Formats: sequence, C-alpha cells, structure tokens
Amino acid sequence: VEVDRSLLRPVERVILGMRDQGLAVDEIAERLRRSPDQIGRIMAWTEIPRSGPSVKSHPTPLQRRVLHLRSLGEDHISIGRRFRKSPRFIRQVEGLALYRMGLSLLSDNS
Repeated sequence: VEVDRSLLRPVERVILGMRDQGLAVDEIAERLRRSPDQIGRIMAWTEIPRSGPSVKSHPTPLQRRVLHLRSLGEDHISIGRRFRKSPRFIRQVEGLALYRMGLSLLSDNS
C-alpha cells in the first residue's frame, strides 16, 4: 500500500525514509532513541488511511485575547504591559495564533 507521505507526521516520514534506505527496525530505533516496538507501531500506523492533513489547532486563550486586543487597535507594547510580557513576546503570540488559524502576520506594526 503506497502512502501519501505529505499526510504523515515528520517522525513518520523520517522512519519510512530510513526503512526505504534499507535500515533495519533495530537500527532505526537506535538512531531515533526509541524502542524497536515503538518504531514498529509507528510503521504500522502509517498504513492506516488518512482523510487529509491534520486539523490546525485552535488558538489558546492567551492567543485569542491578544488577537482580540489587537483587533481593538491596541499595540504590542500596551498588550505586553497588560500581561507583563515584552512586546516581542506578544508579537510572537499573535503570529502563532494566526499561524494556527491558517493565516499569516501580514504587517509587523507595533
């Protein structure tokens, strides 16, 4: 059964790639610091049909709050003060929230 590797998790792709190179399960397990049993289970899981890419996770409560405050026009500095975090941290939280929602941070305004 040929698997669409684009739907697999990174560790699954690595394991299948090593298997395709001819490495034994024991060697793969040693290189990835996992048990041979676990490597075998992961290989078996890759044969289970998948309906599509994994669902993006939802933003955390902090990420939702930061997005809400940004939508109200607050800048990263004032939001950072509110949460006792740096503006850089707030910018990262906002970027990750947008990434999780499948969007991108288009502007880098403070």
